[in-house]
Amino acid sequence: MFDPNRPDLLLGIVGSGVMGRGIAQVAASAGLRVRLHDARPGAVAEAREFVARMLRRQAEKGRLPPEAAEAALARIEETADLGDFAGCHLVVEAIVEELEAKRTLFRDLESVVGEDCVLATNTSSLSVTAIAAACRRPERVAGFHFFNPVPLMRLVEVVGGVRTAPAVLEALEGLARRFGHEPVRVADMPGFLVNHAGRGYPTEALALLGEGVADPATLDAILREGAGFRMGPFELLDLTGLDVSHPVMESIYHQFYEEPRFRPSPLTRRRLEAGLLGRKSGRGFYAYEAGRPVVPAPPAPPAARPASVWIAPGPHAPRLERLVREMGGRIERDVRPSAEALILVTPVGTDCTATARALGLDPARTVAVDPLFGLDSHRTLMTNPATRPEYRDMARGLLAADGVPVGVIRDSAGFVCQRVVATIVNIACEIAQRRIAAPEAIDRAVRLGLGYPKGPLEWGDALGPGVVVEILDAVHARTGDPRYRASLWLRRRAELGLSLRTPEDLRPLGRRKHIR
Repeated sequence: MFDPNRPDLLLGIVGSGVMGRGIAQVAASAGLRVRLHDARPGAVAEAREFVARMLRRQAEKGRLPPEAAEAALARIEETADLGDFAGCHLVVEAIVEELEAKRTLFRDLESVVGEDCVLATNTSSLSVTAIAAACRRPERVAGFHFFNPVPLMRLVEVVGGVRTAPAVLEALEGLARRFGHEPVRVADMPGFLVNHAGRGYPTEALALLGEGVADPATLDAILREGAGFRMGPFELLDLTGLDVSHPVMESIYHQFYEEPRFRPSPLTRRRLEAGLLGRKSGRGFYAYEAGRPVVPAPPAPPAARPASVWIAPGPHAPRLERLVREMGGRIERDVRPSAEALILVTPVGTDCTATARALGLDPARTVAVDPLFGLDSHRTLMTNPATRPEYRDMARGLLAADGVPVGVIRDSAGFVCQRVVATIVNIACEIAQRRIAAPEAIDRAVRLGLGYPKGPLEWGDALGPGVVVEILDAVHARTGDPRYRASLWLRRRAELGLSLRTPEDLRPLGRRKHIR
């Protein structure tokens, strides 16, 4: 087994595309000698030129001494023959995402490299175990999954196949740290950790769009400004491209044997067939002009104001009452609303219709407000099919009086942020339940790999595990869709009052003496 800190460590890389050249750059910058191979003539020369530009750009910006940049570049060697990998301590594969191509390459590499050489795959979607099964010594094969662009994305998934030796994973974790990256150890499951954890954001947003809850721009604004995501889900799908995103959604869904939590949307299949890929095609969920999305401006807040407001009692009513008073609204204190009052409710997990019916309220005057997300940054109002437009406008005009954006959606069990965030938390809890990764690793990987404002388990703790279960159970009951069933990891911790980041002691219990 190689020592990740040895000064003369020799790394072989097969594949000099975006990922291969990125790995070569960080490895050479960390002092490793790199032998880079590609089956396409001229590909390695192109990769070296690209790495040279990147390293010299860093030197120009003062991030790297010029001599260090040139020394790193000199450590990257081109090789046209796999036989030149004979002396490598580690070989990383970064070729096309096709299982048989990778299995064939690993068989070829095994006939060349030494017995102690580690073979790693940078696959993002294929089974490490299936790749390793082609090898005589599968215990030395592991996943070493970097993210694009490699020099900037500091996360590395270290993936153990069913037969991978623990020492191999430890060596790869040490090497990732030498590169200046953050390794997370992950079990070999579909999507590994980051792609698996990332299923909740786009799929739930697509479900909301498919139900006609709101248009893409409204959903993006609510999730970006209300929940704190850097990009809305439809902005993100357009950036990635549906030719990349939709196959991944379908692949993970099928690899988990049609698990409802990962169900894709027919909307993306149809848009993919139409060539509406996103930025790369000039049109996706948004149209693009000069590479920038054309986003419709939100309508100006109405001038309408209610004569009085009646707020349904509940745990979240006091905060909404304070906000309404700050906006200049007159709050009614009677047990029941007067005949003309605007009625505001604050449901968690259910919709405006069900809330109005359960409380015996006039649905024509009832508008729901999301009490959990965005009251200070982007308020979300929900109407029901009977809400009269003038009452909708009164609610929006009142709650937009201080300039905070207000989005209006149609009836949806769980609003937008509630549904999306609860889904993200639930999937992360199931990852922990399946022992794919440790709770701390899940949060760290999602923050680094997906850029979410919080790790999903951290987010669940911030909302309260009981609240997340309440949302999921209510949406499940309202829709009947099994995608919203709560993970047992989540439910048990909610019932016990534990943090979602509480690890379990998984040490074997061992034999116990029989007590007579």
